Amino acid sequence: MSDHYDVRGSGPVLLIIPGGAGHSMGLENATALLSERFTVVTYDPLGLAHGRLGEPVEEQRVEGWSDGAARVLDAVLPEGESAYVFGSSSGAVAALDLASRHPDRLRHVVAHEPPVVAVLPDAERQRSMFTEVRDAYRTQGAEAASVRMTAGMEERALTEEELNKTSDAAPQPPSPTDELATPMGVFLTRVLVPFTSYSPHLAALSAASPRLTVAVGIDSAGQLLHRTTTFLARRTGGVARPFPGGHLGLLTHPAEFAARLRETLVPVG
Repeated sequence: MSDHYDVRGSGPVLLIIPGGAGHSMGLENATALLSERFTVVTYDPLGLAHGRLGEPVEEQRVEGWSDGAARVLDAVLPEGESAYVFGSSSGAVAALDLASRHPDRLRHVVAHEPPVVAVLPDAERQRSMFTEVRDAYRTQGAEAASVRMTAGMEERALTEEELNKTSDAAPQPPSPTDELATPMGVFLTRVLVPFTSYSPHLAALSAASPRLTVAVGIDSAGQLLHRTTTFLARRTGGVARPFPGGHLGLLTHPAEFAARLRETLVPVG
């Protein structure tokens, strides 16, 4: 089995597990800044950034990503050292599983807005919403899925304009080839439902080691993943730590986000 990852910088190991389908596109600015302090290891669980985009992909399992992340750490960690881990979105779900199932040699795990809706009192309704997003993509196409996802993340019903947009437009369902042609297609059809159906191991995540920080985007206030993250932090004995931007803060605010992550992992003084 071949695990795909990139390494840059020097210092203690910081493993990054990207969101979506695990493709690292757009992370270059943040990883460049982080590599001034850390050996940044960017994990690519499906190899999409390493020439495998378009190849067959089965429905993904969170445990598969975290087992792969553990193998990557085995390969890159110097003897006797432990690693920092950062994951965002679906990558944060994998980071939680890594912390609960492979805690050895992990120093501090930061999970940014993991969509672990199982912690919510209305978990079943939210899981159904994510299933509707996947099904909308497969039957109507990317725009219909995007409209449904936006409304779901903002915890509101579809507006009349959105309903008209999805009902008036001719369905453009992706072909099996289309589903695998882009990271977003892979995410919507192979990652979204299994990862949002994952139930975190709350007892294991409440343990003293490794340290867990649950991070939430400042601009996500009032949205589903802000609520989810806040519930998760509470249920693991912590408080959600605010980070710059929203769900995609690592992409939209790379300098501020990298500074906040660095300060979270290695506090000044």
